[in-house]
Amino acid sequence: MPGTFITFEGIDGSGKSTQLRLLGNFLRANGCDALLTREPGGTTLGLRLRAALLDAMEEVDPLTELLVFAADRAQHVRRMLRPALAAGRVVISDRYADATVAYQGAGRGFSPELISQIVQLATEGLKPDLTLLFDLSIDESTNRTARRSTGKNAGKVPRDRLDIEHADFHTRVRDAYLQIALREPERVKLIETSGPVECTQERVREIIVPYLQSRGHLAMNYVR
Repeated sequence: MPGTFITFEGIDGSGKSTQLRLLGNFLRANGCDALLTREPGGTTLGLRLRAALLDAMEEVDPLTELLVFAADRAQHVRRMLRPALAAGRVVISDRYADATVAYQGAGRGFSPELISQIVQLATEGLKPDLTLLFDLSIDESTNRTARRSTGKNAGKVPRDRLDIEHADFHTRVRDAYLQIALREPERVKLIETSGPVECTQERVREIIVPYLQSRGHLAMNYVR
């Protein structure tokens, strides 16, 4: 059985990481051999790169940021993604190449041609079979990321360099994500995430369950 590669994308605060965790619990309960990972930070080297890249106190040049994200992805693809897919597993990644198009392309202003070259170099053409794009307004994104570092969450989830970018940066990123969804409607499925977490997870399963069943990764009868 061939492996299946699924990615979760979205702006900061969109809830994709929470949805990935909930989906992982559901899939494991139903006997699906799913590998959950993320970018940056899916490998041991990636964890070190992630700490440096997202440190709010670190001044990182935009080109350096682009190239280090690419290095993290190259390691991720070769050491984790390709081996797991070759073994027939379901791989679900919290961000992948679309994030570079949105954040470093639209957000930082690098040309589409350069972004395409960098993505191709890092991935060697490995593309997701399916992408879920979690979308919400910039205002709500800002509110959510602010709440992560205040109140009962203070100190647990510090704001990173991307969190503290100005609203126009995040607007460019969101617009780029939506353009990707318009260009590739067969691969990218848009999920609006302003509602309760449970409702969003229900929509995730409406998309993921039949898709994995069609590829033989999930039984027709499953535990909800």
